[in-house]
Amino acid sequence: MTRLSLLLSTCIAASAVLSTSALAATPPHFAVENGHFLLDGKPYVIRSGEMHYPRIPRADWRDRMRKAKAMGLNTITTYAFWNANEPEPGIFDFSGNNDIAAFVRTAQEEGLNVIVRPGPFVCAEWEFGGIPAWLLRTPGLRVRSYDPRFLEATARWFKRLGQELAPLMSTRGGPILMAQVENEYGYVGNDRDYMEAIRKQMIDGGFDLPLFMSNGPGPTWMSRGTLPGLVSVINFTGDAAKTERAFRRSAPMMEGMPRMAGEYWTGWYDRWSEPHKTRSTDEVTGAVGWMLDHDISFNLYMFDGGTNFGWMNGANNEADHYLPVTTSYDYDSPVDEAGRITPKYIAFRKVIGAHLPKGEKLPPVPASSPTVALPRFQLDESVGLLDALPGLSKPQTTLTPHGMEAFGQNYGLILYRKTLAEDAKGKLDVEDVHDYATVLADGKPLGTLERGKHEHELPVDLKAGTTLDLLVENMGRINIDPAMAEENKGITNSVLVDGLDLTHWSVYPLPLDDLSGLAFRKGGHPQGPAFWHGSFDLSKVAGGTFLDMRGWNKGNAWINGHHLGRFWSVGPQRTLYVPASWLRKGHNDVIVLEMQGGGSHAIAGLKDPVFSTGG
Repeated sequence: MTRLSLLLSTCIAASAVLSTSALAATPPHFAVENGHFLLDGKPYVIRSGEMHYPRIPRADWRDRMRKAKAMGLNTITTYAFWNANEPEPGIFDFSGNNDIAAFVRTAQEEGLNVIVRPGPFVCAEWEFGGIPAWLLRTPGLRVRSYDPRFLEATARWFKRLGQELAPLMSTRGGPILMAQVENEYGYVGNDRDYMEAIRKQMIDGGFDLPLFMSNGPGPTWMSRGTLPGLVSVINFTGDAAKTERAFRRSAPMMEGMPRMAGEYWTGWYDRWSEPHKTRSTDEVTGAVGWMLDHDISFNLYMFDGGTNFGWMNGANNEADHYLPVTTSYDYDSPVDEAGRITPKYIAFRKVIGAHLPKGEKLPPVPASSPTVALPRFQLDESVGLLDALPGLSKPQTTLTPHGMEAFGQNYGLILYRKTLAEDAKGKLDVEDVHDYATVLADGKPLGTLERGKHEHELPVDLKAGTTLDLLVENMGRINIDPAMAEENKGITNSVLVDGLDLTHWSVYPLPLDDLSGLAFRKGGHPQGPAFWHGSFDLSKVAGGTFLDMRGWNKGNAWINGHHLGRFWSVGPQRTLYVPASWLRKGHNDVIVLEMQGGGSHAIAGLKDPVFSTGG
């Protein structure tokens, strides 16, 4: 049996989950036959762009999709983000910005088809690669493996996701053309039993349409990460010559199948303390032009990168070096983080427009999303985090420190507190810090320990009766790497002074989901980590803005209850994007958690983002 016939038989078998009458009423209009994608029986080149429903405010979905169509795209691709949609075991959230079905319907209303990538692993430079952190509460559980505890959770995910998406699949007349099984699995493993289990779970969940797998180009990655019978696509970047080479290297694994770039990287993402990343417009448009010349389908990753709002940025692990991703996921995309048309967009539109099928015309380009400047305003009320502790968390006790997952916590900060029974002098050794610790004695900062710099020791000379606090921030879990299995956050081993264990701790989980109870006061000057509050008024909401965080050190910011994400003076990101839909006519409230004392306590809104490294 050829791969193509096996693929077709798989799809036919999968459709058995539907009733015969339903199939007869809405016959599939999308198919994979004779090495081609077919739409309504005709060869179809997929011209897709990637955008993610949690990274773009729901109020802006339609605007971004209209811009995608006007650039010449006919399809939108999105991951399904398991950790966003199942924040706690068996508790699902498909409301608001997490409503993936509404996202798909909006694309359909705008005349766009959809490709869905349900995971369970998505990578995406997203927290833990989209896998829920609560799985780490089970000692020894191995994600992305045949571990039955992991597969029990993934089966529940696909079943519930299928309830949302099955009615929108092309087999029922919906816009979803294809769905992806796992993601880039060839980079980390080759467990066929695991991949087969995920495929079966997707089919059982109602994904009865063509399935595909994506990996790096070439036979090594593709053979490790692909199942027989599934369409195999490749993820890469480069100019036209490198694109041709990628498909030539991958040809043995694509025999008898449509050729497609599952991810063609239009830019790249930023990591804290590194230079801002961009990618040449001529390079990427030349590659897309080459693919269109050869009737090769593609998905531009990203079309609009958006923002890692809240705690949702991921992290990389390179040579045992922890590298967290920034809040901005602008990605040097054709449409920028604020929804603005870029020169790269215009160049893509020109190339795609020159390759349109006969009779197809591009819509006019929608207006670029406006951004506005805001006058500088003061944050003149404050409260120290340690002073606010009773209203933020209830302590739990433990003999030795454990990661935040052991205390039922997924994201945010966690505080470990001990009152010393005797003098402590020598090296304070924290094993291991995941990921950024502020050390305080009786509320006075002693220093910081940063995982990315392999820091874990500080000299101390503390008297009996001193209150020792270790405030640890989860900076984002690794989103692709075997090291994901060890991504517990907080203090993951032990705390020693001069080689002796410190035991009997009080632990305060600080997810910081609700800051409404903070008791701010004017005129305070907290020494260590503190919340600062200020406000500004708008006569009207005329656009989004970028909060200028230069002068601040490190922390998080909220506006009108929305968690914008992290800032850090190391750069390259120096501003935080505020969507227009999160602003209000009249009074607007801003809260900033600053991890160190001193520095600025004022913010302005800028029309454009600032990227630079250093202080």
